[in-house]
Amino acid sequence: MNLDSNYKLNGFYDEMLAAAGRPRPAYRRLYEQLNRLGADELHRRHTLAMEMFRNHGITFAVYPDAQGTEKVFPFDVIPRVIEARTWKRLEEGLKQRLRALNLFLDDVYGRKLILRQRAIPPEIVLSSSLYLREVEGLDVAHGIHAHIAGIDLVRDEKGDFFVLEDNLRTPSGASYLQANRYVMKRVLPDLFAGYPVRPVEGYVHELLRHLRWLAPRGIDDPTVVLLTPGINNSAYYEHLYLAKQMGVELVEGTDLVVDDDHVFMRTTRGLRPVHVIYRRIDDEWLDPIFGRQESLVGVAGLVNAYRAGNVGIANALGNGVADDKAVYALVPKIVRYYLAEEPILPNVETYLCAFEEDRKYVLEHLDRLVVKTVDTSGGYGMLIGPASTKEQREEFRDRIVANPRAFIGQPVVALSVQPVLDGNGFRRGHQDLRPFVLTWPDVSVTPGGLTRVALKPGSLVVNSSQGGGSRDTWVMADDDDFEAANA
Repeated sequence: MNLDSNYKLNGFYDEMLAAAGRPRPAYRRLYEQLNRLGADELHRRHTLAMEMFRNHGITFAVYPDAQGTEKVFPFDVIPRVIEARTWKRLEEGLKQRLRALNLFLDDVYGRKLILRQRAIPPEIVLSSSLYLREVEGLDVAHGIHAHIAGIDLVRDEKGDFFVLEDNLRTPSGASYLQANRYVMKRVLPDLFAGYPVRPVEGYVHELLRHLRWLAPRGIDDPTVVLLTPGINNSAYYEHLYLAKQMGVELVEGTDLVVDDDHVFMRTTRGLRPVHVIYRRIDDEWLDPIFGRQESLVGVAGLVNAYRAGNVGIANALGNGVADDKAVYALVPKIVRYYLAEEPILPNVETYLCAFEEDRKYVLEHLDRLVVKTVDTSGGYGMLIGPASTKEQREEFRDRIVANPRAFIGQPVVALSVQPVLDGNGFRRGHQDLRPFVLTWPDVSVTPGGLTRVALKPGSLVVNSSQGGGSRDTWVMADDDDFEAANA
């Protein structure tokens, strides 16, 4: 059975196939290898891969559906290939975006020049539920707020990349990027033959170096910890994986104590100073004195220790304002303001319901648009107009009218597709890409990212919480050498 037998493109941009039976140059050898293996053998290898995921505890949890019950992370064995020249442009665009967003965060919590000069509407920024006035004027190490970012990219029907969403608070998925490569090398090592695939394993080492760099002045050998909400968190596997790979302690709030604005970790040998915290807890739960008083996962007094400069925290507090989907719409202006450059990576066209003209357009086209709440993630709080019912549209209409600032509208992006293994056959599956970006003296992008795949037939939603899975992402080291080898 051929890879594209009974496989229909249907107008979407297929990253593997230019037409039925015609693989794109970057996929040619991979296409031939997959066809030689055949669907039955690929299915057997997929079963082996899922056993490895299960045996290694590579899981996630979905709160609304299973009260935090762990599930094996869904995986597709057909890798995604990104050419070197394409990746170079993505990398340049991501670096540009993070430079601008860090300058923006430093400004809006400081002098607020971009708002005072009305280069962007100040009312949009200051009305965000994710803007933290409590951290205005707070100095952050090296002036960097977003140390670790996961930027969601999508590819449209023409094959062009767009930024769909910024994740600058506690972005997840880096561990699955690592796990996908580890499993692929073991269940399908023959696929790598002839492909100069750039490694992704260096991410964890870069992350640790970056975290150590955030230590307070005068600390030459800092103690770094990863702060998790606990075993019931949906990303607990990732917290455990990253802590183990970096060789740092995985701690919960009860493991830490603040004394005289210094942070200590409880150990069997007494209290041990902590200098850097990679926190995977949202702002409001991080410190019950600072945020939600009922928080049982935070550390009382942690924010004061941070203010005093006695502990580094990644990511900085207050980054959520840049994740707000209404502020996302302003990022092209933010790039132009701070860098005096045109954005390399465009946004998806976005309508802000806070503005009367945009709101009118959204309300008149609910059946054609995707409507999102500005402060949610994971594929929740969203209306996909073409797939919605009249009742759902009326519900969103009422919600938009009642609170227009809370919503944006976007055209439906026909996400690019690629074959996915479906039983012993193949069908197309939509996908996006989340590269991971580290910002310190320079901005670095891990060569790859987490490709998330909509595994439900016909679905455009790729989030694991909504039935999505992932696949390994191959970034080519050099197109010229690869093309010559495959000529």
